[in-house]
Amino acid sequence: MPVRQLAEVSVGDVVGPVTVPVRRETLVAYANASGDQNPIHQDESFARSVGLPDVIAHGMWTMGASATVVADWVGDAGRVVEFGTRFTKPVVVPVGGTEVVVEGVVKAVDAGTGRVTVDVTTTCGGEKVLGRCVAVVRLD
Repeated sequence: MPVRQLAEVSVGDVVGPVTVPVRRETLVAYANASGDQNPIHQDESFARSVGLPDVIAHGMWTMGASATVVADWVGDAGRVVEFGTRFTKPVVVPVGGTEVVVEGVVKAVDAGTGRVTVDVTTTCGGEKVLGRCVAVVRLD
């Protein structure tokens, strides 16, 4: 995808929605890559024993999936200069998997710095799983 240019972006522009699948195999691969082997992400019995409805996705996986959608929209992951969020609800991953939906709205365009602020909304099953999710990207 070509790199998005500042002149192509306006306040109110929409990012997505993009649906990102997550399966238990995704969680195992993420755990192996990240070193986060907490059993709430892989062991259904353990997850239930600590009060969760099932295994849950790593919060950082959810954040990363959301940031990837923004990076794809910009056309270059190196142009994402800030990404922050609060984890508000876990992504429960049943045996058959689930999906998160990521979308955003351009809230500010600063022609002087070339920075664009995007409010990102990430949901699973229609419920927000990330709160105060904001990305800042640099466009030339």
